[in-house]
Parts: sequence; structure tokens; C-alpha cells
Amino acid sequence: MKQMTAIIIGAGDRGGRAYAPYALENPHEFKITGVAEPNKDRRIKFQKEHNISIENSFESWEEAFQLKRKIADIAIICTLDRHHYKPTMRALELGYHVLLEKPMSPDPMECIAMEQAAQKYNRNLTICHVLRYTEFWTAIKKVISTGEIGEVVSLQLNENVEVMHMSHSFVRGNWNNKERTSPMILQKSCHDMDIISFVIGRDCKRVSSYGSLMHFKEDNAPVGAPKRCLDGCPVEYECPYHAGRYYLGEGRGWARKFTEDYTNEGIIKALNDTPYGKCVYRSDNNVVDHQVVNMEFEGGATATFSMCGFTREQTRIVQIMGTKGEIRGNMEENSISIFNFLTKHETVIKFDNPIGGHGGGDSSIIRTFLREIQFGNKQDSVSSALASVRSHLMAFAAEESRLNKGQSINIDHYYRSLEENTKI
Repeated sequence: MKQMTAIIIGAGDRGGRAYAPYALENPHEFKITGVAEPNKDRRIKFQKEHNISIENSFESWEEAFQLKRKIADIAIICTLDRHHYKPTMRALELGYHVLLEKPMSPDPMECIAMEQAAQKYNRNLTICHVLRYTEFWTAIKKVISTGEIGEVVSLQLNENVEVMHMSHSFVRGNWNNKERTSPMILQKSCHDMDIISFVIGRDCKRVSSYGSLMHFKEDNAPVGAPKRCLDGCPVEYECPYHAGRYYLGEGRGWARKFTEDYTNEGIIKALNDTPYGKCVYRSDNNVVDHQVVNMEFEGGATATFSMCGFTREQTRIVQIMGTKGEIRGNMEENSISIFNFLTKHETVIKFDNPIGGHGGGDSSIIRTFLREIQFGNKQDSVSSALASVRSHLMAFAAEESRLNKGQSINIDHYYRSLEENTKI
């Protein structure tokens, strides 16, 4: 295949560290020729790393996309959730193929409009549902597709967020407030709505949901706890969430999310200057710390999903029950078990250790996306906007149900009501 080029819009953790490295590892396939990043230090570092010219280095996506010419084949858009829509629509209009970080948008009508724009301009718009690209989930999908466990009757998926990941990303971090970013079920768990739909292979018809912010709130703050952990917390050695002890210790790797200076001094300065140094009980977070979703699919199959921030490990655990057998899997262990009801035989598949984040999905999505552009159907990618809109709507409907005390939401009716008001 010929080498393709890309501009990165947002060179932070996902754009800079998850997707861009593929270009350095596979320069014959992929080259980063432009970057738009408001953080000057991060932008300069990324520019040097990828040998990007000064004229193709921008502070904002608006600056990059006001040019009368494309500077690449692809736009990889990894801004924060509420800043996905405008750069995506402009990139499609300019003729870029777009790889868009999930979620597509916190607004369901914007999701539908982006999918319509991709069709209008005949461009690839692929959403970064990276789980679809892992060996773990593709193997499960293949087992189900062959009929080995018969017809799927029910699926259970637990997303163990892990307690410190919860405190880092969804209490102190960028995704802690649904008005500024997205509801938890969309931001963190649209992956899960999508992968459930992917492996079952049928449309979800109805959802209901419950959940709340139960623990990380002011009412649970220890007596005398200051707003920032480094300001002298009286329970420093009893609190698992103390920012100084965590980010200067076992969580040092997470500090790279909020500072470019990984020395003790640099981390301490960042803890004093950024939200990552705040007490978890005195942050302005409002996303849930646990949620469950019930789903009914076409044909009668059901699924249950549970997201919880209070777990010892970060993983996804799945159990899929069919009429002829059962599949169980744990992403952290990177293995699945297939049990045959007739023979009582159990087949255990242990996958090789994945290279890259999300079980190898971060690098695999880039590789697949490049090939789909050159050789595939633009509207039929593994995680096209067309497929992703439906699973996004499951998340939106789940949040609406949660806010309405578990009211059942009909997805088709919900989709039609939105689509009627979304024409580009």
C-alpha cells in the first residue's frame, strides 16, 4: 500500500500517545505531516518528534482548516468531547478522511449530522471504538458467528474501571463533569454499548438504566480535609486517593496526563496548579461512579452491563450465554473460555500479550483504517459512523432512562425523533 499522511487535531494522550506512534513505527505506511494543539510545549515536542514543518504546526483546528488546501489525506481528531463536531464537519467538507476519537459528540443530533456528512462527502468517518480491533473481541465475535454456542440468549458485561482510574479521569480529570464533557455512560462506556452490539450482531430495541454519584462528593469528605491534598490533609495515610502519595508513587505514570515535567518537582507543581491535586471529595465532579444498563435486542436476546469505579483492577469481564454453549472472558487476562453443553468440553484461548493500548486496539485501528481508505468501502468500515451512531444512541437513551428512574426507552422511536430534526 502507498504511504498516507495525517494531521493530528489534539496531540494529547489519545492523539499523541495512542495513535501517532504508528507513524513512527511504520513510516512506509503512515506519516504525520501536520498538528493542531493549543498547548505550546506539547505542540513543539510533537512537531519535533514527527519532523513537521513550522507552516503545518497550528495552535487550533480553525487555523489548520482555514487553509485553502489539504495538507494530508486524513484528519485524526482527538479534541475533548464537546469539541469534536465542528472540526469533524469542516474536515469532511475539505475532503479529509476522518478518524474520530469516541464519543462522537455529547449531542445525539451532532452524531447523526456527522454520519450524514460522511455520506454526503463520500469520506471515511471511523470512530475509535478500538475494542472492535482487538484479538479478544474479534475472536468472541467469530465464535458467535460460526454458531458454536448456538443462538445468543443473554450477555453480561462488567466494566471494572479501577478505583484510581476512576479518581484520576472521572473525579479530578477531564471527564469529571458531564456539562463540560459527557455523561459517564457515553464517555467511558460507549465502548461497551458498541462492543455488546458488535458481538450480538443485532439491533438493540430497548434500554433501561440506573446509577448515581454515590461516593465522590462533599458529604463524604473527611473532617478537616483541605481542598488540595498537598495543603496538609489530616487523613493523608488513611485515604487511598491522596494525590501526592499516588502521583509521586505508584501512579507516577498517570502524571504524564497532566504535566510534561515528570520530575518530583514538576509533578508537585502540577498538583498545586491543576485539578489533579484536588481532594476527590472537593472536586466539581458530577458524573456517576456506578451505573447498570439493561438491554433487549431484536429477536429477544438480552444484555446487562455494569460499570463501577470501585474495583481493584481495570478490565472488562464478559459472559455470553448461548443455546449450545457459553463464552467467558477477561480482557486483563487476555483469554476466553468456550464451553460446549453437549460434549462438556472447554476450550481456553490465551492470546499473545498485545502491543499497544486497549488490548492492541489502538494500533490495530490505524492499520485497518489506512487499508479501508485505500481498498475498502467508505461506508462499511469496522467502526464506521453509521454503525457507531446506533450504539451511541444506546448510551444516550441509557442516560435518559437513568435520569427518569429507569424508564424503558425504545431506541427506534428515539432515533426517529432525532433524525427528523437533523438534516444537513
